[in-house]
Amino acid sequence: MGTEPHVLLDATAIPADRGGVGRYVDKLAGALDAAGSTLSVVCQHRDAATFAKLATHSRIVPTAEQLDSRPARLAWEQTTLPRLARRLSADVLHSPHYTMPLAAPLPVVVTLHDATFFSDRGLHLGVKGRFFRAWTRTALRRSAVCVVPSRATKAELVRLVGADPAKLVVAHHGVDHELFRPPTDAQKQAAAAALGLGRQPWIGFLGTLEPRKNVPALIRGFVRAAAHRGDPPVLVLAGSPGWDAAIEPAMAAVPPGLSVIRPGHLAIEQLPGFLGGALVVAYPSLGEGFGLPVLEAMACGAPVLTTRRLSLPEVGGDAVAYSETGAGDIADALVRLLDQPEERARLAHAAIVRAGEFTWVACAQAHQRAYRLAASGAQS
Repeated sequence: MGTEPHVLLDATAIPADRGGVGRYVDKLAGALDAAGSTLSVVCQHRDAATFAKLATHSRIVPTAEQLDSRPARLAWEQTTLPRLARRLSADVLHSPHYTMPLAAPLPVVVTLHDATFFSDRGLHLGVKGRFFRAWTRTALRRSAVCVVPSRATKAELVRLVGADPAKLVVAHHGVDHELFRPPTDAQKQAAAAALGLGRQPWIGFLGTLEPRKNVPALIRGFVRAAAHRGDPPVLVLAGSPGWDAAIEPAMAAVPPGLSVIRPGHLAIEQLPGFLGGALVVAYPSLGEGFGLPVLEAMACGAPVLTTRRLSLPEVGGDAVAYSETGAGDIADALVRLLDQPEERARLAHAAIVRAGEFTWVACAQAHQRAYRLAASGAQS
């Protein structure tokens, strides 16, 4: 075996609509390929052309089966994936989304994206919470190495689940600086037109509308901040619909004269205009493993308002504004930013500079360290 082991990256779990995890797997594959890693990518048929373009020097292996449901994919992972790894003579298998084959014939690296399934159990009720808690424990126990996206996530897994810190490799996500950059006026106008905003200014949010994102408090905070403004902005909640049942009552309480819209999933090409064109991008999350929307907004030159929960200060540093998670706190912070264009401009500049420190090249290098650690453990 050479210095860099042959890695089989299992990209079958990512959805067709690329959210944060999908962008992570896409960009990681491209960066590993560019760095000269010996890489094979197994993916669903719909993604084969995408990965062929992203990782031009790597072997792309489309699945023979249709894996449209979670049970079908998990069954494939436990049965077919180990045989594929053996057939390809891979040295390390990378499972990038919590789960892994239990009978793998080679060392496995698993990505654990956050620890909020343990730190905020009330936000992850029912089957989903039990599923991810169980697989996190399994991965920590049975994998060779686990990759985590932040020091905060590593610390939480050690504190709450008893993880061995020596088995945890921190790999900060990067940002695609070719795509996520300060938008042109035309891009901003196109985003506004696509959202039906015309010339109305907006406050942006990007993410799945799930309880952890604290969207009901954002809606109530927006109402308090905008209620008495002469030209109130629109609050735009972009992202997948999610499962936060408290959003509908919060929406119903928005008074006449204020507007909150939910356009759903936005095409990735629209995001720079949407994020960089916003007066403020508000992301008042109750906890993140990393917080990729915050980083992407920063790269687009957006003034960002977020919280100090878990990894978010690790991403934002001094280049974003912070508030507590309550509606009143969010309202006060929004008022300060809306009333101070010079502060928004300062944050926008600082955000671009800080976002430049996060690259997929560095992320790939951290993953290569994880792969070497996993492979060396198998040899010892």
